[in-house]
Amino acid sequence: MSTHIHRSTQPLPSPSSAPTPPVVAWLGYGGLLPFLALAAVGLWAPGTPWWSAALLAYGAVILSFVGALHWGFAMAQSGMSAPERTRCFVWSVVPSLMAWPAMLLPPAAGFMLLIAGFAVHLVQDHRLAARTSLPAWYLPLRWRLTVTACACLAVGAWAASR
Repeated sequence: MSTHIHRSTQPLPSPSSAPTPPVVAWLGYGGLLPFLALAAVGLWAPGTPWWSAALLAYGAVILSFVGALHWGFAMAQSGMSAPERTRCFVWSVVPSLMAWPAMLLPPAAGFMLLIAGFAVHLVQDHRLAARTSLPAWYLPLRWRLTVTACACLAVGAWAASR
């Protein structure tokens, strides 16, 4: 049995040029499908009784998920000071604390609270990226996912208030 290891002569991509890993892109963009489908139902069949509750619930779950990313970063990022790590842990639960009441509000108000949560979380992502070494693909991906999710939630707010 040979233990020969083949080493590529191709240079590794620099962190600034590294593309989004395919599985991350598939999962991230795939996660937008429920936002897009439910917003479409809200536009074309606003009288359908379940679409706004489904969109609110999905938005709340995803907002909680992105908050949890900061918990993971706080555990994994080396070089963070203790106060920075604490701020990261504390922030990581705030999106869930915004998502939960969003589901209890009238739909249009709930959608607006979720939009605010996603926007504030994106600001927190930028603050974290300025202090740590996140992958170069992270912020561009977060921008695209956040803008699309917020646009779908805004459609939901508009459709729910008609």
